[in-house]
Amino acid sequence: MLRIAVTIVQWLVAVVGAPLLVGVIRKVKARLQGRRGAGVWQPYANLRKLLVKEVVISENTSWVFRLTPYVVIGTMLLAACIVPVLTTAGALQMLDNIILLMYVFLLGTFFLALAGLDAGSSFGGMGSSREMAIAALAEPTIMIAIFAIALRAGSTGLNEMIRRSVTDPLLLLNPGHLLAFFSLFIVAIAETGRLPVDNPATHLELTMIHEAMILEYSGRYLALIEWASAIKLFLFLTLLGNVFFPWGIAVTLQPSAIAIGIVTLPIKMGVLAVSLAVLETGLAKLRLFRVPELLSGSFMLALLAVVSFFFLR
Repeated sequence: MLRIAVTIVQWLVAVVGAPLLVGVIRKVKARLQGRRGAGVWQPYANLRKLLVKEVVISENTSWVFRLTPYVVIGTMLLAACIVPVLTTAGALQMLDNIILLMYVFLLGTFFLALAGLDAGSSFGGMGSSREMAIAALAEPTIMIAIFAIALRAGSTGLNEMIRRSVTDPLLLLNPGHLLAFFSLFIVAIAETGRLPVDNPATHLELTMIHEAMILEYSGRYLALIEWASAIKLFLFLTLLGNVFFPWGIAVTLQPSAIAIGIVTLPIKMGVLAVSLAVLETGLAKLRLFRVPELLSGSFMLALLAVVSFFFLR
């Protein structure tokens, strides 16, 4: 029962805390840009407002358009069960495979692209084609970067990978480990639609990728998609923090270990959130034909991380 209770708690932390993470990033960016900015709780108010608004649906859409928001939020809720947030001793260890997690992420992206095409608008089709082009470059990079860590851990299970890092502190100084981190960090930016790959705060036609696919959504449908996007960002930053820098995450169900995990998680997430905000403030959005160059660079970093395993053990 304790294992189930802890699993539910860390699932709630990811699902309920995701909008707060988005609010913190927006607040830090506003301060860095010399603006006051909205409060960190504003994303919750936005979701509440959208949930009570009327849904407007184009007559040209099919069942795919209506189903997509539920598929997207469903995949993120499932992913929140897979990612170890506070402890590696959760109740759903049979689902902790990193390959399964990546395909769950990809399923949501696939349905979003279908929904963008289903609406029949030129913006939706443009955003879907761009998203699929980015996904085609990002997914192989994710797999290779993860394999670089899995080779050292001897498993593709997230819990085992984290436990291996905890028991071997010197692993964090391994060049392959750091190369895999930077590779996955770049891909996380692309997968979550952040600068310099995409700009989540714009609606300019020539620059939209994620926003173009959801431009036709409103009301509760838009709320579910925005909530799912926040959860995806939270989970990617959690992966970066817990897999590569697993300090503080509990490997047992002892109350003291869980308490340390609860304290260290906001610290790691705060550092990554501030780093992401600083990066987005200091960089402009890349032109679309430069995005493949960035993702190709991350692919080479991941490949070097794998190669280094055979030479720098």
